Amino acid sequence: MNLFTFYNNSGIAHLEWTNLVMIAVGVIFIYLAITKDYEPLLLIPIGFGVIVGNIPPIEGMPLSVYAENSVFSYLYLGVMKGIYPPLIFLGIGAMTDFSTMLSNPKLILLGAAAQIGVFLTFIGSLYLGFSPQQAGAIGIIGGADGPTAIFLSSMLAPELLGPIAIAAYSYMALVPVIQPPIMYLFTTKKERQIHMKPPRRVSKKEKVIFPIVAFLICALIAPGSMTLLGMLFFGNLLKESMVTERLANTARNSLIDIVTILLGFSVGASTQAQTFLTAQSILIFILGAASFVVATTGGVLFAKLMNLFLKEKINPLLGAAGVSAVPDSARVVHAVGLKEDPTNFLLMHAMAPNVAGVIGSAIAAGVLWSALGGF
Repeated sequence: MNLFTFYNNSGIAHLEWTNLVMIAVGVIFIYLAITKDYEPLLLIPIGFGVIVGNIPPIEGMPLSVYAENSVFSYLYLGVMKGIYPPLIFLGIGAMTDFSTMLSNPKLILLGAAAQIGVFLTFIGSLYLGFSPQQAGAIGIIGGADGPTAIFLSSMLAPELLGPIAIAAYSYMALVPVIQPPIMYLFTTKKERQIHMKPPRRVSKKEKVIFPIVAFLICALIAPGSMTLLGMLFFGNLLKESMVTERLANTARNSLIDIVTILLGFSVGASTQAQTFLTAQSILIFILGAASFVVATTGGVLFAKLMNLFLKEKINPLLGAAGVSAVPDSARVVHAVGLKEDPTNFLLMHAMAPNVAGVIGSAIAAGVLWSALGGF
């Protein structure tokens, strides 16, 4: 082998400027995760995956996620077949406390209201020429729920899986940047200072019954949500039953950490510039941003609408927590509330619409899958 052959068989010989752009994007993700603490558990695996995925493979060597029988292709199979998202939901269920939502059920409406971003973006995507299946997969980005976006994309529009997954997780990470301006724009200082009454104590019996009854109701209304919500409520039952602590602990720690690593890295590695860096991908990012903004706005405005009919007013900032970026959007609501009044603690209350948003986005995904799946 001479030097010329060696050079032709190297990644340098096939490196394009678009690969360098995507490698820079991966580095930026890692930078934001480390210096700004923006969803580091997601952005570091995704960012490094982007770098790995944009090293040009050598012809005849199965290296990329798209190469048949490559190691990375087997890891990516969990994304393509929708295996990883339900396992993520299992872990989320095992670490979620639905007490605040159960103690103040009207806050569930805020989680439902935030899903308006999903359906308005669906309509907008259709108008821009995407197929109904592609539009449905793009619209779910507004729920700010990465696993749900990946799951629905794998079922409806696998060809758009890469850009949709990256867009969904990017906006999840940017919750502290995107949401506060919207919250300030649509609320007054007086509204942001509204104090919430302490939630009532929820009994163990209620906590155990809830995941069973909630699953039956949601799955019967939207059978397409059964995979995600089945795992979510199963994980929650493991937690609340108090007799399967070992299983609950595994689900909310070891299992979800392993799946997050595999999911994040695989999604990042799927962003090869040659297939990812297109006008369509950029349009998906724009639509995803619009969806997220509309979802946040819808939650805040619906809270203000509810206050027209409620004697006991709710803080409209809680509406922004209706997107299912758990627990980041709840933390942002809490931070904005504290800025206006250092004695106003909204975190516990914000978790109610936040976890309701998780359920809402999964139901929205189930409805879209049922309506657009073409069975």
